[in-house]
Amino acid sequence: MENKFIRADEVAKELSVSVPYAYKLIRRLNDELKAQGYLTIAGRRVNRQYFHERFYGTGNESG
Repeated sequence: MENKFIRADEVAKELSVSVPYAYKLIRRLNDELKAQGYLTIAGRRVNRQYFHERFYGTGNESG
């Protein structure tokens, strides 16, 4: 079973950005989720489906 959360190192690799920048992106995505009333895990990870929706317009990795 795939992990429901994507971590900063995975975000950095997938988007070809630095790990510190990946943390900033995760913080922003988590802030968006909080504003919508969702609970989040601070700092290190974000919901994988939401990540793919926001960056690729789809809720899955296949695009």
